[in-house]
Amino acid sequence: MNQERLNNVLTEMKRRDVPQLLISDPTTIFYLTGRWIHPGERILVLVLKAAGDHTLVLNKLFPITEDLGVELVYVDDIDDGVKVLLDYVDQDQIMGIDKNWPAHFLLHLMELTPAAKFMVGSEITDLVRARKSPEEIELMREVSRDNDVAIDRLRKLIPEKLTELEMTNRLAAIYDELGNSGFSFDPIVAYGANGADPHHMNDDSIVKEGDSIILDIGGVKNGYNSDMTRTFFYKSVSAKSRDVYETVLEANKRAIAMVKPGVKFSDIDAAARDYITEKGYGEYFTHRTGHFIGIECHEAGDVSAANHNLVEPGMIFSIEPGIYILGEVGVRIEDLIVATEDGYENLNSYPKELTIIE
Repeated sequence: MNQERLNNVLTEMKRRDVPQLLISDPTTIFYLTGRWIHPGERILVLVLKAAGDHTLVLNKLFPITEDLGVELVYVDDIDDGVKVLLDYVDQDQIMGIDKNWPAHFLLHLMELTPAAKFMVGSEITDLVRARKSPEEIELMREVSRDNDVAIDRLRKLIPEKLTELEMTNRLAAIYDELGNSGFSFDPIVAYGANGADPHHMNDDSIVKEGDSIILDIGGVKNGYNSDMTRTFFYKSVSAKSRDVYETVLEANKRAIAMVKPGVKFSDIDAAARDYITEKGYGEYFTHRTGHFIGIECHEAGDVSAANHNLVEPGMIFSIEPGIYILGEVGVRIEDLIVATEDGYENLNSYPKELTIIE
């Protein structure tokens, strides 16, 4: 177990008076133990006790030879894993349950412990994971530097007039060359009006003059994710598209400039959203301004009007305002930002000024 991370979780448990957590999320288990276990449909639960005596219940199909600093309890496919789990929880105390634990496990646990009390425990581990350590921040710097290189190489392929899907295949090879283990999410390559769909599915479209080109890409390295978006134009840009682009760019810059400890995430969102609205495009900004990122591309926490929590040092999140006018044009500009003790650091250095590709 990573003792520092474990201690941070235990401290937060005690602060909230939560005596035990049942952690089933493989990502959080990796965060705490350094071991990836993908159980599929089988039970996987790390039981943390505020008073100590931690236990990992897992299937025999996932043998662990190294010392994880936690008691290992194995079950097989004919065992009732939840009944086995009962021997390692305090049924008369509140149980914090992962938000994504499959319902058939939780409902069975509730059936077996009718007098027990439950709560969503992920708020504790999500908060601890949101405050990245210096080592994690350096890993995020490294994978983000790779992403700057990747997007430059991909941009240089645009004159070849590859389809969106062909660009995706080339990107996979680029990440492989950079030592990334794959995509952090399905990349978006969107030409022209396709970019007006924020989650466009890449197809056989070919770029044509005047098109905007959205490249929303990310890779994975050492278990951490990158994510960045740049928008370019092919051969020419209309006056309207230029205005859309400059509006999104200014919104991106205004939101980033707001970042420092103690600022509300909702105020950062407002900095981008209010400017886009002021410029007459408010109805075309259809999503939150950003999301948290780390071991997962989308971690708990966001930059939105609904999040009034305060920025804390070590938090890493995207700033990605966009304007999407159906049938016409889409523009999104995204950077990953880490909050420092007195401001911020932009993990992406790739240029954002309007670029026309010949």
